Amino acid sequence: MNTRGPADQGLRLIPFRGLRYVPEQVGSLAAVTSPPYDVVVRPDGLHHLESADPHNIVRLILPQADSAAARHEQAAATLNHWLAEGVLAPDPEPALYVYEQRDGDILQRGVIGALALSDPAAGIVLPHEDVMADVVEDRADLMRTTAAHLEPLLLTYRSDGDATGTTAVIERTVHRPPLLATTTEDGYSHRLWAVTDPAERAEIETDLAGRQALIADGHHRWATYLRLQQEHSVPGPWDFGLVLLVDTARYPLRVRSIHRLLHGLPVADALGSLGGLFRVRTVEGPLPHALDVLADAAALGNAFLLAGDGGFHLVDRPDEALLTRTVPADRPAAWRTLDATVLHSVLLDHIWRIPDDPAHIAYIHDTAAAVEQAERHGSTAVLMHPVREEVVRDLARQGVTMPRKSTSFGPKPATGLVLRSLTLG
Repeated sequence: MNTRGPADQGLRLIPFRGLRYVPEQVGSLAAVTSPPYDVVVRPDGLHHLESADPHNIVRLILPQADSAAARHEQAAATLNHWLAEGVLAPDPEPALYVYEQRDGDILQRGVIGALALSDPAAGIVLPHEDVMADVVEDRADLMRTTAAHLEPLLLTYRSDGDATGTTAVIERTVHRPPLLATTTEDGYSHRLWAVTDPAERAEIETDLAGRQALIADGHHRWATYLRLQQEHSVPGPWDFGLVLLVDTARYPLRVRSIHRLLHGLPVADALGSLGGLFRVRTVEGPLPHALDVLADAAALGNAFLLAGDGGFHLVDRPDEALLTRTVPADRPAAWRTLDATVLHSVLLDHIWRIPDDPAHIAYIHDTAAAVEQAERHGSTAVLMHPVREEVVRDLARQGVTMPRKSTSFGPKPATGLVLRSLTLG
């Protein structure tokens, strides 16, 4: 792939004219925001966001219509209508944006900009999860039709932890009046500032030029950026993608699991098919206690918590011969021993024989929601223990991708605070 720019030396983040909601035109900034599109998985969550405000961003990222083409055309029409009405408006000049999220002792700060795209082989932006072609195609068509990046990816990098370079700019900026400040219903406060000073932008540019980033959230959107770049032979805005960059040496992220809901598989059938190939124990509730038991078991080896029948069942200590037969041997040991690897290669593919498609498996971030849905539908929730960031980063540096939806880094940036139009640059 031709990246058409000097991105092969490191991260290149450029300013853009952000599209932002005009506060006077909406009920509140909190009411028009949304989690990322792939977190809004439940119909009741979608309906809640749609009813929060008629201009909620979910109408752009998850439009509702009878076909994919109709959905994307509707999103484009809605975006154009909001721009014409003055609900959304571009900032007067290009900027990088400092973004802060806070909830109690959780503090995340980073910088939002348009990042030069690069070939995965360049090792500048490291993916760590596989993607599904149909999801990439859907996101690509939405971006093509709207000619916009509607929500930033979450990327991380690691400095030496000192308040220099990008971090120095961020920590000076947060003492200035913000462009916007709001608190969303999940309790997080959000603030956004524009960085337009050429000297400060140069400070960020110099610092990031030697950095390497890990995709923490947004693998499908990153793959979409690359696909759409390939479709445009002339250098231009498609050579860049909207991202939030966070220095995790300064502002560590939380890494959570993404759980699996296995449609149509009752817990009794899931457990009965194990046939002594795993150890199975009943675990007392409530859910937080059961998750503590899972954490203790996961510290010693592969472990999963099955729920859906009103109880909790710890499944751990897989048979070594079974692992040898079913886990691919051509990957590093750190990959072969991942819980997600064992779940997909051993349990889903070999024992339960469940295809990895939406008709059979749902991926759910919220633990309680996974359990509740499994109990409601007589299905099985497989609750996972999170992977450490260091493991994710080490595998990514080796060019090894994990099974999709293996991790959930957070807090994730709120969608709707700043958008990027590909017609404004």
